[in-house]
Amino acid sequence: MEKRIITQKEFDEAYKQHQFWLGDVNQGNRLSFLNTDLRSIILPEIMILRGADLRGADLRGVDLRGVGLREADLEGADLRGADLEGAILTGVILTGADLRGADLRGADLRGADLIIADLGRVDLGREDL
Repeated sequence: MEKRIITQKEFDEAYKQHQFWLGDVNQGNRLSFLNTDLRSIILPEIMILRGADLRGADLRGVDLRGVGLREADLEGADLRGADLEGAILTGVILTGADLRGADLRGADLRGADLIIADLGRVDLGREDL
């Protein structure tokens, strides 16, 4: 099944609304890109995606270095080869996610749900579990 490709403009607008939502749940909207293709998105190194809903998203090879994904839902996401070095992944849901070949060096994985996640060839370095 082909996933809908998200444009940079669409992502940037959703991110703006997400920032309002983080400040006050009665403002803006939670960032939600279920079962979408986010591979063409360019993220700045300092980005807060806390609580975002990215279930089933295609994030293969995406540069997520240092991104704050605390308590985000990435269940079933495809993160093969993604760069998550230094990412904040505390409390993130990665159930069934494909992390093969991902770079998790320096990532904070405390409280992350990695049940049935595929961690083949993952570079964990000195991560904080």
